[in-house]
Amino acid sequence: MNVTIVDYNSGNISSVINSFKEVAKEKIKIEVSSDLDKIKSSDKIVLPGQGSFKSCVDALNSIDGLFDTLNEFTIINKKPLLGICVGFQMFADVGYEETETQGLGWISGEVSKIDNQNGKFKLPHIGWNELNIVKTSQIFRDIKNKSHMYFVHSYEFIPKDKNVISATTDYSSSIVCSVEKENIFGTQFHPEKSDKEGLKIIDNFLNL
Repeated sequence: MNVTIVDYNSGNISSVINSFKEVAKEKIKIEVSSDLDKIKSSDKIVLPGQGSFKSCVDALNSIDGLFDTLNEFTIINKKPLLGICVGFQMFADVGYEETETQGLGWISGEVSKIDNQNGKFKLPHIGWNELNIVKTSQIFRDIKNKSHMYFVHSYEFIPKDKNVISATTDYSSSIVCSVEKENIFGTQFHPEKSDKEGLKIIDNFLNL
């Protein structure tokens, strides 16, 4: 099996690469590429993202054909994809960071700024927060409810269909931090920075 981490110049993804390679060991081939043919022939894809919603969408759109290739992989061919942080937020129809920006449109919803209740909650939200697992998800196999994951974000993804939500976290309000819709998986937290539990989530995705 081969898994491609999509490198579209969306910030430093070295910790994502290192964690996936650590979990995969020699059993699964991990590649890092923006080559369209490599992506098409992959069994699974990881879509990371750091920075703003707009900067990540712009970086993705700057590679000719990448948007359509990801769409074909995920929506038409229904192969598994894991989005991390802004990679997960880009599933939405639209994001409002910097300026109104169209997302991938895979899971209907929007990405808007966390309500910090007039400064009561610091933004960005940085650090460890508790998971509230709200539905059985394949990537949460053997993950205990109330496990702690590592977050760095100021914006939240609000999907229209609440049935796609697999976990939330409480910070200012109940924030969606994980979704599962058929072959599409996403986490707002960083599994690659979330210690053993995070590595287990990566392992679960690789072993789907």
